[in-house]
Amino acid sequence: MMKIGLTTLALLAATTLGALAADTSKLVLPGDITLEQAMKAIDAAKAKAKQQDTLMNIAIVDAGGNLKAFARMEGAFLGSVDISIKKAKTARLFNMPSKDLGALAQVGQPLYGIEVTNDGLVVFGGGELIKDKNGMIIGAIGVSGSSVENDMAVAQAGAAVAGQ
Repeated sequence: MMKIGLTTLALLAATTLGALAADTSKLVLPGDITLEQAMKAIDAAKAKAKQQDTLMNIAIVDAGGNLKAFARMEGAFLGSVDISIKKAKTARLFNMPSKDLGALAQVGQPLYGIEVTNDGLVVFGGGELIKDKNGMIIGAIGVSGSSVENDMAVAQAGAAVAGQ
């Protein structure tokens, strides 16, 4: 008797999920980065990293700061996985490149200590906003694995193509 109940429940769940999957327009928020845009950003960022001869972790977050896509180039530092995600989240949560927030977080500046909030922020370069053609923020990219300057160049390359 229990198996029949579980089977019926499974069929009901599958039917409901199938109906939702048929019309995904109700599940997509306007002004949010798409997976296609996120993958374009990752591809452009990887191309820039290869041009620099660097190995990067590349994270894309959506308009809500949630991880949308991620790539770890072969051999990129394991410790940079978390950093790349936090750079992207930092940029999105504060609507500015992570480097700009870093300038405000120095000793004696008004946001000193902010990096310990929000389960940890990263307040140095490598996190950039991703905007659509109209300038609306649709997500952010975070890159980590090399110098801050290299990380920033790779993030900027990814951000430049994603929303276009």
